[in-house]
Amino acid sequence: MFDIILPAIPVFVVLLVVEYLSFRLRPDDHELGYDIRDSRTSLTMGIGNVVINIGWKMVSLVVLAAAFMISPFSLSPTNPLTWVILFFADDFLYYWFHRTHHTIRILWASHVVHHSSRYFNFSTALRQTWTPFTYLPYWIPLALLGMPPWMIMLQQSISLIYQFFIHTERVGKLWRPIEFVLNTPSHHRVHHGSNAQYLDRNYGGIMIIWDRLFGTFEAEGERVVYGLTKNIDTYNPVKVATHEYAAIYHDMRGASNWRDRYGYLVRGPGWVPQSTAEAAAAESASK
Repeated sequence: MFDIILPAIPVFVVLLVVEYLSFRLRPDDHELGYDIRDSRTSLTMGIGNVVINIGWKMVSLVVLAAAFMISPFSLSPTNPLTWVILFFADDFLYYWFHRTHHTIRILWASHVVHHSSRYFNFSTALRQTWTPFTYLPYWIPLALLGMPPWMIMLQQSISLIYQFFIHTERVGKLWRPIEFVLNTPSHHRVHHGSNAQYLDRNYGGIMIIWDRLFGTFEAEGERVVYGLTKNIDTYNPVKVATHEYAAIYHDMRGASNWRDRYGYLVRGPGWVPQSTAEAAAAESASK
């Protein structure tokens, strides 16, 4: 009733095939299209995510239901205003969920999976994490405010389905009012870019207004280079799912003190202790 992702999967597959055929029939030198190995990995990651979420969404439902039960409020699903509040509140919370999963490394370790492809197409949208366990806390406030748990999970599914459609190179910029309010393929291409000016930009789910309000918006300009600043060069789904956790463990194990270990865990991706940065700079200057 509240999870419409599963029935949407056949639609995803059909549109993926249509997009793939469109690249074969009308190739564009400015678009990357598809790579079979990359897409196979993305589909495997997507299937794994669905399987894991069969159990994890039940856990999430129980936690949200518990929060809802202790709430002094109860918003009626028959009131249209409840749905309006849910739409904006869910999208606002998604923005902060998404932003923190880019700026806190232990959270990034889960989300980096989605950014590990060097391609941008409908199969990339299906490249999802196998460790979704850090997502739940962001939506507990909605249940505490009296939002029925099934409505929360339904809106989450609606947001994810919407975001599937913005993972494409085949759609250019849309009508300016739409580009101003909604997250579009153009905005989301920026989000997946490893170009310096595109890093940590355009976190919005359905709407882009949060990025405009909080200073993280960037319009699409130069051609986007997709992937990570340091790509992982593997199509192995297990390595794609776990590589950043392994990197965090390696960095923490090599740290000389607990302060630096803590930094490797909660600072942004790419953070290194000042002593390490200074040593690297000195070594570079001596060459």
